[in-house]
Amino acid sequence: MSTLRPITLITGASAGIGAAFARVFAQHDHEVVLVARREAQLEVVAEAIAANGCRRPQIVALDLEMPNSADQLAQELSMRGLEPAIVVNCAGYGLRGPAAELDRAKQLAMIDLNVRVLTDLSLRFIDSMARHTGGIINVASIAAFFPGPGMAVYYATKAFALSFSEALGAELASRGVRVTVVCPGPVPTEFHARAGIDARRLPPRFTRTAERVAREGYEGFLRGRRIVVTGGANKLVTTFYRFLPRALVLRLAQIYQLR
Repeated sequence: MSTLRPITLITGASAGIGAAFARVFAQHDHEVVLVARREAQLEVVAEAIAANGCRRPQIVALDLEMPNSADQLAQELSMRGLEPAIVVNCAGYGLRGPAAELDRAKQLAMIDLNVRVLTDLSLRFIDSMARHTGGIINVASIAAFFPGPGMAVYYATKAFALSFSEALGAELASRGVRVTVVCPGPVPTEFHARAGIDARRLPPRFTRTAERVAREGYEGFLRGRRIVVTGGANKLVTTFYRFLPRALVLRLAQIYQLR
């Protein structure tokens, strides 16, 4: 039997959906460990959670884009006597523009973070998640359901997150490990500034707050749902797109990105 203390590990927790998930888990009395590269911002999130009467999260300031970052994270947790019962993979970013014109190194780094790190942290702690009947929440996007000219690599990384999470959930069900993939539409966060998207142009009907996304994702995880699409309009789009010709879906996605 392990002597390590079970925790909820949340990446990308310095802002946006990651910080919102941190608040939701802390409010439900989980011991939370926050991971992101910006230590000062992690401290702000942790202090705000503690100020609301919840247990203060521990923080790990680590750039997950760096080689061997997952190894460093696992070592740090072990040194603190901790092991993940739940892993929430929120770290990731997007880049807007034609793939042939965007910086190739930045796009490859995006694949590393959105795909490789998500996969590594989903697989690395399965034994401890099984011991504590925990699981994984992977944050994807409704972009996972479509091709994305204008953000081709980003959409593809989210398609991977969706497919991988569904399959992994089926594989791990017999071990009592739940896997939920959360697919929000637009969420007003720092993501858009980094991606080169004007947040003022987000379509209101499809937009949800980070808090609502985190709350619905948490509730869906507790219920054992494999896919959580947040917002009625987003659910409608991700349901009915499959009945349209693929060429039309591609064209509509291109128009949306170039609007």
